[in-house]
Amino acid sequence: MRNYEQALQDSGIVCQKEPLLTKGHHIKAQALCALGRSEEVLKEYLYCLALNPDCSTMKKEAQKAVCEVFFPPSENVRQHTKACIQSRAKAPCRGRKNKPLPPQSAEGGNSGSPENASEKTDVFRNANSSVLYFILGLHFEEDKKTLESLLPEKPSTGLKRQHPDDTEDVRELSAPGKIPKKDADASSEKNVNSKTGEGPELPIDVTDFECALCMRLLFEPVTTPCGHTFCLKCLERCLDHAPHCPLCKDKLSELLASRNFNITILAEELIFQYLSDELTDRKRIYDEEMLELSHLTRDVPIFVCAMAFPTVPCPLHVFEPRYRLMIRRCMETGTKRFGMCLSAEHAGISEYGCMLEIKEVRTFPDGSSVVDAIGVSRFRVLSHRHRDGYNTADIEYLEDEKVEGPEYEELAALHDSVYQQSVSWFASLQDHMKEQILSHFGLMPDREPEPQSNPSGPAWSWWILAVLPLERKAQLAILGMTSLKERLLAIRRILVIITRKMNSRQEVVNNRERNN
Repeated sequence: MRNYEQALQDSGIVCQKEPLLTKGHHIKAQALCALGRSEEVLKEYLYCLALNPDCSTMKKEAQKAVCEVFFPPSENVRQHTKACIQSRAKAPCRGRKNKPLPPQSAEGGNSGSPENASEKTDVFRNANSSVLYFILGLHFEEDKKTLESLLPEKPSTGLKRQHPDDTEDVRELSAPGKIPKKDADASSEKNVNSKTGEGPELPIDVTDFECALCMRLLFEPVTTPCGHTFCLKCLERCLDHAPHCPLCKDKLSELLASRNFNITILAEELIFQYLSDELTDRKRIYDEEMLELSHLTRDVPIFVCAMAFPTVPCPLHVFEPRYRLMIRRCMETGTKRFGMCLSAEHAGISEYGCMLEIKEVRTFPDGSSVVDAIGVSRFRVLSHRHRDGYNTADIEYLEDEKVEGPEYEELAALHDSVYQQSVSWFASLQDHMKEQILSHFGLMPDREPEPQSNPSGPAWSWWILAVLPLERKAQLAILGMTSLKERLLAIRRILVIITRKMNSRQEVVNNRERNN
């Protein structure tokens, strides 16, 4: 019946009631196509592709709609297009891959006149050729070759904006009010060719691939749900402080909760293909920074407070302005580490300390924060100084000396014996004492099958040292030991003394009860 208006109205009602029904959008697109409303046709076919990306029919129809939108149907265009395709089919390129063929006239002959050339240029001048070429070239090679014959020159596959050199092209291609780039900005651009070798050199603006946070080339780019792209490390640092996009302030709570930071493959591939030299320099700088941070031995920030041990949690309440600054710098630099030392009367800080790694920072409205940290490794202070109110130090890390042969067998037997002794002591404690210890330090780690697997020694040994009622001087002395055997013997002696005291106290209590 060809009642396209009625079909459009009916399909519109269907799309409103069932917005996820592909067939409804397809019928609406067909009705709009019959009515000659090309832009709306393209919109509906894009809906169909979004709902069913694998449908080849929809892809084909979307391509046709793209051509209708970007290439308005006129008689001159049809004739010119037909002539170009016929001439390309009859006269293939012989060794002229990198140069476009001369424009063809409507009768199929060569036309070198400037009138025909300008006519061809004007036809496609306002078309977004980069986007069109990208869409048509995604799935269908035939359309891609046809498009090559139609466009004045092959656009860059990087979808970058072009910066013409001559003043005339600037006036024609630039948008109203657009200020052309100055010569001084030329150092931030790089001329590249497409992989196929076709088309002239096109300038790629490096600044379009810069991270808005570090102002350097994107490295491991990650795109947020709101559409902004940052370096992975830069985004992680920002989300450590607030669950918002650094640019638009959209909430990224779900991304922060899942920590599902997927690398944006398209941006990574474009940078790798067109900015390989800059990417090499960026990676070199990143590796140098990571190497420096992984060997953190100079000007290490020092928190002078309590005793800390490797593998043992150490929650802190930070409220002093100098330590607020220190923690913030630890987060901003990406190290997330600082040293913990005791105060000393003459030296200022103790000789030995423990490196802590920040797991989480919870900030309160008054500016104070709770820092969840855990011990990582031991160190000895070589020298220390002050920076903005807090201490910094040059340190060297401590590791246990490894033994082999009969000494190792003796060490393994001692390790198992002291572990069982520690478990028995903890089991003998009263319930309320166990609850306090578990709430603060967590469960006692299991016994490692290999006592020398950790450079700092077994995790359970540090846990038991943290919960034992020892003076700070004794804890500090054991922290500085580099012999696992000596440390285990010290734990054994301490457990024996404490067990004896506990037994004697219990006997006194029992005697009093019997006397009463």
